[in-house]
Amino acid sequence: MGRIKQTYLKRVAEKLLREYPDVFTADFQDNKRKVASHTDITSKSIRNKIAGYITRVVKHKKD
Repeated sequence: MGRIKQTYLKRVAEKLLREYPDVFTADFQDNKRKVASHTDITSKSIRNKIAGYITRVVKHKKD
């Protein structure tokens, strides 16, 4: 079984995907920079978790 993401991370990621649907891609490194520019999150680990969840959602939508 995989690790369960926190509700806060999912909520922020889903809000970003709703507001900027064409900005995020399936590339984690690119999403990391975009999350940093579109939010005021200062924690690197939180930013990376949000970017990772967004990457996962975008990849899943393509299938």
